Amino acid sequence: MANLKFNDSMRITISGVQLTGDLAVPEGAKGLVIFSHGSGSSRLSSRNRFVAEHLQRSGFATLLFDLLTEQEDQYRENRFDITLLTTRLVDVVNWVQHLDEVKDLHIGLFGASTGAASALGAAAALGSDIIFAVVSRGGRPDLAGPVLAEVRSPTLLIVGGLDEEVLDLNRQAQDQMQCLKDLEIVPDATHLFEEPGALEMAAQLATDWFRKYLEPGKQHPLRE
Repeated sequence: MANLKFNDSMRITISGVQLTGDLAVPEGAKGLVIFSHGSGSSRLSSRNRFVAEHLQRSGFATLLFDLLTEQEDQYRENRFDITLLTTRLVDVVNWVQHLDEVKDLHIGLFGASTGAASALGAAAALGSDIIFAVVSRGGRPDLAGPVLAEVRSPTLLIVGGLDEEVLDLNRQAQDQMQCLKDLEIVPDATHLFEEPGALEMAAQLATDWFRKYLEPGKQHPLRE
């Protein structure tokens, strides 16, 4: 594990609700990656935490947080409310830019499953001067709908080669996007990347993308 100068759970207060988040900041962090988990998951997702630790070892700060409160998560429809989840992610991006530990870092978004739709929606809403890169793992970018064409942040779509239905949906979404974009297929991987080495490959692809687009040493303005 990289030498962390900050690693803590915190309460994120936005729009009248409190969400729980886990922020890890390595020494000399190169950028900040904020995670948007899929439906029925949380900041404790083992797969997302695996990717987060890989990013931390590569010098990136990470923030994993619960998109819903415990009470909200009891209602299944909230887990698929892309508009609500996108709004939450936008609010958290705005909130995190005021934290001393990470306010000077460029921001990237990592979305898994349905979380990819909220990540792309947030990127479209905030613009490429705030969101410098997006990565989707086994995502449903198609659920972002018409805002796909509004995304300007460089976007990487990672899909398992055996996840045929999702792969087809990603290809369709890629065709609708007007930004710099790429689709990487992890051979012989299914939707959850449970096969030996599959998640490691996805984590490395994500890390390489963020290395390319989250450049250190540049400040972006705080949003009011």
